[in-house]
Amino acid sequence: MINEELLTAAVRNNAEWCGSMCRAHGLTTATGPRAWTSPHRTPLYYPDAVSLAADATAADVVTGIDLTGPGASVKDSYARLDLAPEGFRPLFDATWIGRPAGAPAGSAPSWTRAGTPEALAAWAHAWSGGDTDEAALFRPALLDDPAVTVLAVPGADGRVVGGAVLSTGAGATGVSNLFAADGTDPAAVWAAALAAADPAVPVVGYESGDDLAPALAAGFTELGPLRVWLAA
Repeated sequence: MINEELLTAAVRNNAEWCGSMCRAHGLTTATGPRAWTSPHRTPLYYPDAVSLAADATAADVVTGIDLTGPGASVKDSYARLDLAPEGFRPLFDATWIGRPAGAPAGSAPSWTRAGTPEALAAWAHAWSGGDTDEAALFRPALLDDPAVTVLAVPGADGRVVGGAVLSTGAGATGVSNLFAADGTDPAAVWAAALAAADPAVPVVGYESGDDLAPALAAGFTELGPLRVWLAA
């Protein structure tokens, strides 16, 4: 895939992952040609709308979402929208990343699939740093989604010290919620994620700040900017 195709795959894969998380919370979403939207407020940290095309307009992403109170968010996938007139402000910027199909080079640490409610709870506890409200984001219903794999990297004592979510869709595997705890090297977690991904399809995602460098070191390239907007 050329970078433009990888970017499209990254955007649409991420929207599908947002849909998976919403379904796990009992929410129904809608996907149109230029935007993914949820008519009900989405789970913590997840957008209420995602633009799917470079020519998407403000109306595409704000129509059909709940703006009756503050806190709605929009993922401007191409960082081209001006949502300030709609009452939004920029929350953060990030970078889409992609890696072409192919088996990863080098070795990876052992990993397991958090495939039971108990294993998912342990994974969520590690991911959240022990924050019960954040950990509650990952509900057992997520395990029923065949497109989702919750990957855990265990430490020497068996506790989860790293992990990520792999989600298939739009002809790619998306990596999200990647974390390295207790001094674990993020490079090891990226290696585990790539080892778990299907080598026949590209791997995509997005990162920002200090989390971008380890992804690039793992063989990803920058595909383009994105911006998340938050309603006042």
